[in-house]
Amino acid sequence: MDQEFGGDIITLTDEEGEEYELEQLDLLEYEGVTYMAFIPADADMEGDEIDFIILKVSEEDGEEMLVTLDSDQEMEKVYELFMERMDQLDDDDEE
Repeated sequence: MDQEFGGDIITLTDEEGEEYELEQLDLLEYEGVTYMAFIPADADMEGDEIDFIILKVSEEDGEEMLVTLDSDQEMEKVYELFMERMDQLDDDDEE
């Protein structure tokens, strides 16, 4: 997967060569692994619910890359952590 970083927007290329532009929402470390949350760069922020994409940083042959999570259990735990952080940020904004 190729990555082009430019501010908070990245372009990912999957194995089939299809490109996706994603906006980074947050980054966290859990059990020694770095996870990143993204939304599609063209997402409508006015909607009630926005699905976000969680990828983790992995090193392969000395090169960092973003990869999908290994299990549903890992996805659920990291999703909960991101949601807690977002709720906390919303609470801080309201104060």
